[in-house]
Amino acid sequence: MTGSDADGMAESATGGMAGSAAHGIAESTAHGTAEPVTPARAESVGPGAAGRGGRGTAGVAAPANVGSTAPGVAVLRPHPRISLLLHRRSAAAAVTLLVLLAAVMLAAVCLGQTYVSPVEVWRTLRTGAGPYDLVVGELRVPRIVLGALVGAALGVSGALVQTVTRNPLASPDVIGVGHGAAAATVLALATGTVGSPGAMPAVSVAGGLGAAALVYVLAWRRGMQPSRFVLTGVGIGVALSAVVQLYLTDSELEAAEQVKLWLTGSLNGRGWEQAGPLATVMLLCLPALVWASRAVRPLGLDPDTAAALGVRVDRARLGLTVLGVVLAATATGAAGPIGFVALTAPQLARRITRTPQLPLICSALTGAFVLVAADLAARTLLPPLEIPVGALTSLVGGPYLLWLLGRRTATR
Repeated sequence: MTGSDADGMAESATGGMAGSAAHGIAESTAHGTAEPVTPARAESVGPGAAGRGGRGTAGVAAPANVGSTAPGVAVLRPHPRISLLLHRRSAAAAVTLLVLLAAVMLAAVCLGQTYVSPVEVWRTLRTGAGPYDLVVGELRVPRIVLGALVGAALGVSGALVQTVTRNPLASPDVIGVGHGAAAATVLALATGTVGSPGAMPAVSVAGGLGAAALVYVLAWRRGMQPSRFVLTGVGIGVALSAVVQLYLTDSELEAAEQVKLWLTGSLNGRGWEQAGPLATVMLLCLPALVWASRAVRPLGLDPDTAAALGVRVDRARLGLTVLGVVLAATATGAAGPIGFVALTAPQLARRITRTPQLPLICSALTGAFVLVAADLAARTLLPPLEIPVGALTSLVGGPYLLWLLGRRTATR
């Protein structure tokens, strides 16, 4: 055996050992049926696997750039120094959700008090002129695009917060993002700081970020415990909601109605002006989301196991929390606090993909689909009355939360 052959076998064994160990630990933790794989056991298994790979029996010696680590999982190697873990069911689910999202977006453009055929929709979008330009180009399409962006941001944010807290009942609202945005908005209106509605989203984002930062600082005690983080967020949220209620009690009727509509969460009257900043923030967050997709896997385990795999748990939690709060605060500033989308979308995506960790891409697509479908129902259920989409998602999300609570209680 030459020196280059030995080095190649050692490098392949090391990469395969780390990937299989992390996947095995995650799957055994999520389902509770597989045999636990400790780092020591992975180290002892690694050399044997490498030896078998040298004889052509393991995936190390696969000739193509695709290798299999477990049933339903493949490793893509587009470059010798780059390897990507692909869950086949997640990929199929993402494609299916993308098709469903496109279908519900097309239905939302066509349906309403004025029906527009798909042919007329395409002609209007292509030419930018025609009898339906106002309905399609200025009223429906910007609103639908904003709804998809808000749903995607809330879905990813919910997945990140639930990964950090290790609690499927957690959401950005639990850690005070929505309450902070609402309190900052009403305080700005009460003091006259905000004179135009165009400045409201910026104030909401600042309030959400400030509330989440306050929760994180108060919950820090030589490290961040998820349970203390959630409880602190609930306490801060209650205090901030009291500030909002106090403003609604003492304010004028017109100002109170405006704040109430914003607090419910609605896409009515919103469009490109709100969708542009949200899309910009999401694009800027893409590199961080690529890192987050790798960081959520070990954090789905217990902290000791994640630390044994070389993960800096506190730093990873802080990074995921900041990313989730930024997305949730920006989405709240664009459309108001829309409840239960960030709570339900990650759990629905996980049940569809059956992955050990919460899938970020499928969570985004699920959140976008849920919010666009809910907005379509809110516009068409009781014409000409339009229900705020936040009220409809809360109406549907309440029974889901009760079911989830009952399911968790029954499994204990």
